Amino acid sequence: MPKLIVLYPPPVDVVTFEQRYAQEHVPMVFGKIPGLKKFVAARVLGTPDGPAPYQRVAELYFESADSLQSAMASPGAQATVAHAMEISTGGPPVVLIAEDD
Repeated sequence: MPKLIVLYPPPVDVVTFEQRYAQEHVPMVFGKIPGLKKFVAARVLGTPDGPAPYQRVAELYFESADSLQSAMASPGAQATVAHAMEISTGGPPVVLIAEDD
């Protein structure tokens, strides 16, 4: 099952970012991205050596590579991506496409 992985860098204001992520962004993910099969989000606590280069990691799962591509081309996904860019005040999120082994 292919997935889109989104890595958010540490924001300028963690409290505001976490609030907007939970109250605005997550509902957009569920409501605007067609074909989404599973959504997993995690707040990064750190690394074994100290601070982490990311605040959050999100995984968005799709049935197939075609459904992922189709979903990301949709107006709803484009609005959700724009919102992710807006709330990611520590820099743009890193986006990866992967598949679980």
